[in-house]
Amino acid sequence: MNTEKLKQLAIDALEDLKATDITVIKITELTSIADYMIIASARSSRQLHAIADHLVQQAKKAGEQPRGVEGKTSTNWVLVDLGDVIVHMMMPDTREFYAIEKLWMPINAN
Repeated sequence: MNTEKLKQLAIDALEDLKATDITVIKITELTSIADYMIIASARSSRQLHAIADHLVQQAKKAGEQPRGVEGKTSTNWVLVDLGDVIVHMMMPDTREFYAIEKLWMPINAN
C-alpha cells in the first residue's frame, strides 16, 4: 500500500471511533524514520485503547502488518508504527504536556 493510502487508512480508523484533534504532520524532509506522523486525542483510556485496536485491525485487514504497538498497558499514550506512518494516540493532558506537534510543526512550516 502506498504511503498516501496508508495515511488515509489511519485517519479513517481514527475517525471511525471518534478520535479528536487529529493532526497530520508530513516529516519526509525532516527524518528518514517515516513520511507522516499522525497525532490524535481520545476522551478516555477505554476509547484510547479501542482506537488503537481498531487501527491495528484496519491495517491488518488492508494487508499492512503494524511494525509495532507501544503503550498497550498505558492509560495515556499508545503509538502504532505502520512504517511510513506513525500514529500517536493520547489523552488530552498527556498530549498537552509532551506537545510533540511543537517539535515537528515549526520546522515543518518552512
